[in-house]
Amino acid sequence: MSVGEIILNIIILICLTSGLFFFFVGVVGLVRMPDVFTRMHATTKCDTMGAGLIFLGLIILQGMSFVSLNILLILIFVWLTNPTAAHAIAKSAYKRLESGLEAKEDK
Repeated sequence: MSVGEIILNIIILICLTSGLFFFFVGVVGLVRMPDVFTRMHATTKCDTMGAGLIFLGLIILQGMSFVSLNILLILIFVWLTNPTAAHAIAKSAYKRLESGLEAKEDK
């Protein structure tokens, strides 16, 4: 292995490990946070960053190919749908909180 391949493998390993760390932090945030808004914040931020880093590592690992283009398209799809889904969940939770349904269930 040449020095360039070793550096490339280290970069890939850093991306994959960092992505897994962000996913782990998102799961811990989902379990430990008290309400839907903080849970949603913890999971969406970490999912977006975790997926971005893992997919970036996979793109670097794969090199320039058709598979890399597919991974990039999946990454763009995740980056577009994750904030949209988070907004829909937050809006629904806010309307439910505003209507008083959650206060009745807590009693």
